[in-house]
Amino acid sequence: MTWLVVGLGNPGDQYAATRHNVGQMVIDELIRRQNIKLSAHKSRTEIAAYKLGQGENTQSVILSKAKSYMNETGGPIKSLANFYSIETKNIIALHDELDIGFATIRSKFGGGDNGHNGLKSLTSAFGTPDYFRVRLGIGRPMGQQDPADFVLKTFSKIEQKDLAEFIDRGADVVESLITVGLEPTQTRFNS
Repeated sequence: MTWLVVGLGNPGDQYAATRHNVGQMVIDELIRRQNIKLSAHKSRTEIAAYKLGQGENTQSVILSKAKSYMNETGGPIKSLANFYSIETKNIIALHDELDIGFATIRSKFGGGDNGHNGLKSLTSAFGTPDYFRVRLGIGRPMGQQDPADFVLKTFSKIEQKDLAEFIDRGADVVESLITVGLEPTQTRFNS
């Protein structure tokens, strides 16, 4: 079975360290763990492939970042999924989540987009919300700051102290979803 793991975010160095790109930070950690590199794919994505697990439990994994902006993610990812014949039930979208506290991680299958433009684009492109989501909590902005501005800012100095551990746990959640499934993953990580 092949899994497609998509880190939602915006392309370019100016966005790489922002809250909106935390899903892509988890992709970077998975790439580091496997000692592999992203390469360009004709679907307007960057991908890296590897095997996870052993023996008959081995799973093929394709890590991906779209080269498009967040609100246009669906097209390139659908093109990539079609290229590898991956069904939506084997897609894991990693995304920033305003409605849960910083460094909190929740995984689920299906559901609404909660105003998240990356999820909205994926659901629209695939015609279904039935894919896995790893919700990476970034919390809400303090005071009157517009959430649209907040997600495009880098993490605060206080948050940066816990960022590496948060990203590491995000990668653990992805590996757990692929190897043991949703319920055991939720039991272990949905704190």
